Amino acid sequence: MQADQAAEAPTAEPGPATRGRLQSTGSSAASVASVPSHQPAKRGRKRKNKELENELAQEATTLFEIIRLGRASVQSVVDDWIESYKAKREEALINLVNFVIHSSGCKGTVTLEMYSQMEHSDIIRKMTEEFDEESGDYPLIMAGPIYKKFRANFCEFVTLLVRQCQYSILYDQFMVDNLISMLTGLSDSQVRAFRHTSTLAAMKLMTALVNVALNLSVNLDNTQRQHDAERAKQTSKRASERIEMLLAKRQENLENTEEVQQMMNNIFRGIFVHRYRDTQPEIRAICMGEIGLWMKNYSEMFLSDSYLKYVGWTLHDKVGEVRLKCLSDLEGLYCTPELVAKLELFTNRFKDRIVSMTLDKETDVAVRAIKVCTLVLKNNEDILSAEDCENVYQLVYASSRAVAQAAGDFLNERLFKREETEADKAKRTKRRSPNSPLIRDLVQFFIESELHEHAAYLVDALWDVNDMVKDWDCMTELLLEEPGRGEEALDDRQETALIEIMVSAVRQAAKGHPPVGRGHSKRLLTSKEKKQVVDDRVRLTEHFVVKIPELLSKYNTDYEKVANLLEIPQHFHVEVYTTSRLEKHLDALLTQMRDIVEKHTEMEVLNACAKTYECLMGEQYSTTPMTEVARNTLVDSLCEKLKRSCAFFQHTGNPSEDEIYALTSSMKRIVSFYSCHDLTVWEIWGLLFALVKRTGERGVLPDSIFGHAIASCHYACMWMLARLDETEPDETEMGKLHRFAMELVRTCSSLLMDSSNVIREEGFITICDMLVAFSPQLHKKPALSSLVMDTSEGMEFLQGLLADFIQEHVFIEDDDDDEEEDTDESHKIEILHKRRNLLAAFCKLIVFNIIEMRNASGIFKHYMKFYNDYGDIIKTTLAKAREINKISCARTLGLSLSQLYKEMKIEEGIDENRTAAQLNAIKELARRFSLTFGLDQLKTRDAVAALHREGIQFSLTPLENPNDPGGPPPNLGYLEILTEFSSKLLKLDKKTVLQYLDKSTDGMLDNEGEGWSPLLTYRSSLLQGETMSERSMPVSESSKNGRKTKKRRGGLKRKFAMQGAEWVAKDAPEEAEPSKKPREEDASSTQGSERDFEHPPAEEESEEEQEFEGEGEAIQALEEMQMAAF
Repeated sequence: MQADQAAEAPTAEPGPATRGRLQSTGSSAASVASVPSHQPAKRGRKRKNKELENELAQEATTLFEIIRLGRASVQSVVDDWIESYKAKREEALINLVNFVIHSSGCKGTVTLEMYSQMEHSDIIRKMTEEFDEESGDYPLIMAGPIYKKFRANFCEFVTLLVRQCQYSILYDQFMVDNLISMLTGLSDSQVRAFRHTSTLAAMKLMTALVNVALNLSVNLDNTQRQHDAERAKQTSKRASERIEMLLAKRQENLENTEEVQQMMNNIFRGIFVHRYRDTQPEIRAICMGEIGLWMKNYSEMFLSDSYLKYVGWTLHDKVGEVRLKCLSDLEGLYCTPELVAKLELFTNRFKDRIVSMTLDKETDVAVRAIKVCTLVLKNNEDILSAEDCENVYQLVYASSRAVAQAAGDFLNERLFKREETEADKAKRTKRRSPNSPLIRDLVQFFIESELHEHAAYLVDALWDVNDMVKDWDCMTELLLEEPGRGEEALDDRQETALIEIMVSAVRQAAKGHPPVGRGHSKRLLTSKEKKQVVDDRVRLTEHFVVKIPELLSKYNTDYEKVANLLEIPQHFHVEVYTTSRLEKHLDALLTQMRDIVEKHTEMEVLNACAKTYECLMGEQYSTTPMTEVARNTLVDSLCEKLKRSCAFFQHTGNPSEDEIYALTSSMKRIVSFYSCHDLTVWEIWGLLFALVKRTGERGVLPDSIFGHAIASCHYACMWMLARLDETEPDETEMGKLHRFAMELVRTCSSLLMDSSNVIREEGFITICDMLVAFSPQLHKKPALSSLVMDTSEGMEFLQGLLADFIQEHVFIEDDDDDEEEDTDESHKIEILHKRRNLLAAFCKLIVFNIIEMRNASGIFKHYMKFYNDYGDIIKTTLAKAREINKISCARTLGLSLSQLYKEMKIEEGIDENRTAAQLNAIKELARRFSLTFGLDQLKTRDAVAALHREGIQFSLTPLENPNDPGGPPPNLGYLEILTEFSSKLLKLDKKTVLQYLDKSTDGMLDNEGEGWSPLLTYRSSLLQGETMSERSMPVSESSKNGRKTKKRRGGLKRKFAMQGAEWVAKDAPEEAEPSKKPREEDASSTQGSERDFEHPPAEEESEEEQEFEGEGEAIQALEEMQMAAF
């Protein structure tokens, strides 16, 4: 029996149903009879499917089986039951009661004798004993198409039953009364299956009775109208018999209505008021889902505060599904204008709760809450305060696209539903778009939101709501044309905001995807969406081809506006220039772009210009030669200026401010174009590299000049590599590139110790990228294999420099002072983004197996401390490192923990509380590391053994404490951290590690004191699961001799038959790019496959034990592993 002990089970009034109790029929049937099993087995899919096939093969004999198997239509089943009820209503009622009982998963059956002699509570108690105690499933919650269809058929059966009985059987004071009484008792049961099934049946019964009451109301109105019409006739024309017939019919309708209302009251008071706050959310959801239908369909009775309060109270439910049902009810009510007036008091009472639910953690609930707020706003604009509206407004910037679009609909209803009056039209002298005032309001809203650089999210929220975001004509008109009479010109801030909105709209129209972070970026577009994107690109190109030169000409001195405007040509359908014969506008655009490059030195503008040139000549368009000539002319000018500036620097020891500015601006322009265009033919890389080598002699020159020079040399190497033919490369060019790359890496290595952060960071990025680009992966292209960078000479020193750089520039704890909090949030995000790039560049060296894995220890040790900032990068690196070599990865994790332990020991004694907190943090990190080994202990046994061996060595080195000769070793406390990995050892390996530990700590176990407790703790973790005799077994001389004997029998060279792997795995790294699909293991989760949780069959388990016994203990393995290098 599955019972919910915490379920609310108040004693309900039996109601009038007891007046129709059955009398004894003298049936000789047993009080309880078992029905054919309809419960599929819980365990074993094959067994469950087999039993299901057997059930389907059986002939349906009970009402439950007929409905569950669904072989006959529900309508015919209802008709047959009504016929049986008319023939013998007692047996038919028993069938109906058993239908509910069996639908609850109970195997018992109620008989006529039982029903006539026992109270409903006793019957229910008897049925409770007939539940299958091994299974908590019942038909309403079972998975599969059969039970999904059964739920629908169950509800349909109850609805059709009431509909077919509404003219006679419904009012016989027997069937419905007894059914309601039984359902009331079942709904008070502690058995969840009874409560769930009976509540669903009762709520559907109530909904069907509401429909009956509606029909009676309509009939009553018709009868009254006919009666009044007959009475209005002249006396001579009246039909007294008809009047009497109408009065009798009216009286009958009144009596039936009163009886149906009494039935509904019994269900509501006996079942709903208790079950709407049931412990099970699905039961509460059923109640809330049905009461909404009652209120909407029979508002005269149910749409009052006495019923609405239940919906309002349940808005605070802790389960999202229930809250969603409540909001769905309200949405249906607010959608009906004639019902809104009755909701005024409710709206005022629960308005604040509905508005707060727009921030619900469940996305579906938040979306529905916003829709309800929108409906409330449509019906009465004054009921929501300005503060309420502002809370919903800001959700247009939410990360969830569904929430943002719902908020966009609310915003559109509040601010952008304006009807222009004749007076407004008369004020305008120019022919403006109807969207002009709306776009002005949109700009003002964006400015007041104070969320700059988020225009793309605002546009996306309104994308499917209001077409004004695609009204390019209106936007450019507002920017270019003079305001008309009665209109105010846009100020500088409004123009900047409008340009940002316009560019975001162009970007979304051209790509067809929502902005980054909202929606599924990898979702493939449908054919209809692709066609829409193509049409939008053509349309925006046709418009902006003409307008973009004018916009750039007007705002060419404002770098922020220009940087945004230059993105628009990047989304052009370039062939439109030719097909529409608009080459003159392309020439005007190229002229403006050259003028902008010569005027501006801001990196945002220069990068945008370089990218636009790249997009205009990215493919072989018919206009590409024209664009290429303009680009080459511009680059010629830039290179000439650079050469002149560098000449001044080389020949002048003390350059002037103008010369410094000229060199700075030239370097900015060159690095921007080098990032997008191949400038190899201009042969300036030698000049740039000469500048890099003179970084130490820069004097008063800005650091940014040399940072740009390093980046330019980096790009030059990449372009030279890309130009090489992969099959028959030019040997001269290859030799030149190889020498240049090696010299650049050596120079940047020396710059890692420079005093400037800008130069150090550029040098670091360049080294990391060059090591990846010229790594051994080039051996896959034999013609380019000579380009592989040989860094063996100073690689160890370089690895140390790179690792130290990461510690100094990435893992930095920011101060929490007030000054830091007051700094610009965007600046903090920019700094974090830069640090993430630096960390990612270093992690690539580990992932591609370019540097030794032990260098990752400095990264892994910060996994918990900097999880919010770099957790995703570190987790991915750890997973890839495990794929390369499990043993090396395990050793690296151990090295990370030992480094943290050493740092803690240095600070020991200064602050005891701080030391305890540090130790707990290290133990938590060790626990997280242990989870990365997964649940398959056989696959990770070598790695775990290596980690334990080195952990024991570290804890016992040095063996004596110089400060306390008689005390424990100084690092013995590390064993407490190592305890976190004991659960990952196989039972056999625990014995091996324990014996190795006892040998290494010979005589230490007799010591007492708090300092020795880590040793006892670690030893106890290795003894878990052992017998008392095994725990007390000392390491005797015979066991040592036994180990020596086993060593002579083969020792390390023997392999385990199950895995074919040696106990001591070799340190040779595996392939950096394994052919097998990598196994992703989440460091923050212990979840494994279903197979990991299955207990192996007895035969397999015995074979495994035999193989282990045949192999023998591997203590000699750990002893010899002590000699292995890291």
